[in-house]
Amino acid sequence: MRSEWNTFNGGVWEREINVRDFIQKNYTPYDGDDQFLEGPTEHTKALWDQVMDLSKKEREAGGVLDMDTKIISTITSHGPGYLDKEKETIVGFQTDKPFKRSLQPYGGIRMAVKACQDNGYEVDPQIVEFFTKHRKTHNAGVFDAYTPEMRACRSSHIITGLPDAYGRGRIIGDYRRVALYGVDRLIEDKKEQKNTTRTIMYSDVIREREELSEQIRALEELKELGRIYGFDISQPATDVKEAIQWTYFGYLAAVKEQNGAAMSLGRTSTFLDIYAERDLRDGKYTESQIQEFVDHFIMKLRLVKFARTPEYNELFSGDPTWVTESIGGVGIDGRHMVTKMSYRYLHTLQNLGTAPEPNLTVLWSTKLPMNFKRFCAKTSIM
Repeated sequence: MRSEWNTFNGGVWEREINVRDFIQKNYTPYDGDDQFLEGPTEHTKALWDQVMDLSKKEREAGGVLDMDTKIISTITSHGPGYLDKEKETIVGFQTDKPFKRSLQPYGGIRMAVKACQDNGYEVDPQIVEFFTKHRKTHNAGVFDAYTPEMRACRSSHIITGLPDAYGRGRIIGDYRRVALYGVDRLIEDKKEQKNTTRTIMYSDVIREREELSEQIRALEELKELGRIYGFDISQPATDVKEAIQWTYFGYLAAVKEQNGAAMSLGRTSTFLDIYAERDLRDGKYTESQIQEFVDHFIMKLRLVKFARTPEYNELFSGDPTWVTESIGGVGIDGRHMVTKMSYRYLHTLQNLGTAPEPNLTVLWSTKLPMNFKRFCAKTSIM
């Protein structure tokens, strides 16, 4: 067993990419109450005051504080961005500074241009020309596929939620893989998949091999994103702080390249609790330090921002990104999946104040511990 996995229970997850098996073999259901929780640290308070000040300036500016109109957002497009590098325990922004919205024309150039223009910004004309004449966007492809009936139904608003504009559905990657395995192992797995495809070049085989090649290149860029912020994420995370940071880098890479309506997170709390329990047991971190890591992680998720059109904001008020995290619930083996990290995530609503993002979704069940139900009720009515 690798040194990063020391004391973890082994299983299928050691031999193949299988995060679920790792969680099932290693997580600790928690039936206790919320008395172990810690309040915000001084660094957390200072950072959140900074966020509140920037949020006020953003509102005063009409809803957008800054937009990038010259650099097309990719995984590695921008240098590092910080609120306060000395105080942040979890780092990373979509651009080179907080509250600066990125330029993402791959979904549709007209939509990207309109989002900028409606907020008082102009996209670089060369970018507009390139994505109009030389590079096909997602929207262009969708409209090429629409039948006349589909176009008519769309224009008359008989059918909504079609796959153009922001209707690309909910995008949920398994960002935990970055922390558990490190990017090098994920690249190795993708190369193995590519080497074992069928060799007769039918259209589906060509597509599969092309997509696997794209995934390998993206994972290489993900390693570079880590290096931009001074981290080597090629190897597995060694503790809970790295596990949170590695997981966040995976998510950050996704939102730097995709601006789908819903950019969800998945179920990270149960996974990260395994690292937290080990570090508490080993005396590596205190409860206060772990809560600080979680607070700073949630803070970053709250600051995910996209350039949206006014029509989008009229349909979905509050500048939503649907960064959905699933908490609790019950596994197929009958065990509830409430952990101390479930409490820590929800506790950010006290430490940082309430916010719509990330969307902390509790999967309700009669099998959830009564202490946790009481805590959820208390949190809901604070």
